[in-house]
Amino acid sequence: MKPSHTLQRLEKWLLRKAGQAISDYRMIEANDTVLVCVSGGKDSQTMLHLLRLLQTRAPVAFRLIAMNLDQKQPGFPAHILPEWFEKNGVEYRIVEADTYSVVKAKIPEGKTTCSLCARLRRGIIYRTAKELGANKIALGHHRDDIVHTLFLNLFFGGRLRAMPPKLVTDDNAHVVIRPLAYCSENDIARYARGMEFPIIPCNLCGSQANLQRQQIRAMMQEWDARFPGRTESVFTALQNVVPSHLADPLLFDFANLAPNPAFLTEKDEDFAPESDMRHIIRFGKTKAT
Repeated sequence: MKPSHTLQRLEKWLLRKAGQAISDYRMIEANDTVLVCVSGGKDSQTMLHLLRLLQTRAPVAFRLIAMNLDQKQPGFPAHILPEWFEKNGVEYRIVEADTYSVVKAKIPEGKTTCSLCARLRRGIIYRTAKELGANKIALGHHRDDIVHTLFLNLFFGGRLRAMPPKLVTDDNAHVVIRPLAYCSENDIARYARGMEFPIIPCNLCGSQANLQRQQIRAMMQEWDARFPGRTESVFTALQNVVPSHLADPLLFDFANLAPNPAFLTEKDEDFAPESDMRHIIRFGKTKAT
């Protein structure tokens, strides 16, 4: 489908953001094989389409393989994505694994299923990447997801941690990349609607209205409505970290922190330990009597 003029402008913007993220973090390099995880949602569909466009314009050659995990959720339309891939000439792999039954058996009714579901999916994705010889795994998390994860860890986990745009898997076998790290969810949603991607919702956890992530999402939506640009500002802060102004002794050596006399100059005399009154007078640029 060829985008309308409005969609073309939006596409250009998203391509610019995705390309910038890929460049900033060296997400994709020459001869990479990238396993593109496509759940059927708006984010992963948009990511796949943008990566295919970038593939035709990139100065280096790389391979894309779309992967969909059929988790055997009741009513899952298993034919939609293969037909879409075939129609658009996308190299793909459909992996079938009944993680739905495992999650439903292990997690009591009413409890959050996302954590176990994510762990099961992750193991299958890593295995599939190894089978296909993919050295990069692309996930469709966007800027809002990264910011929401920061607050989830902050409020509910007591950790200052988010989703990195690029990371090495625990087994050190693959590099996970998030090409949409600079893209907003609103822009992605508008683009996916305009492009009429075949969207398949996740029914496993979609009814869990009280998920912590849903609470964070509602909080950020309220903040952005009252203070436009708040999410973007928080994301920018993640790229401008000052370890010495936090409180983690493993991140910064506070224990051995001390002034260096070699850097004391005449201008610094105002802050030399002589008398508090002298400091106050000189700092206020008043002469002592």
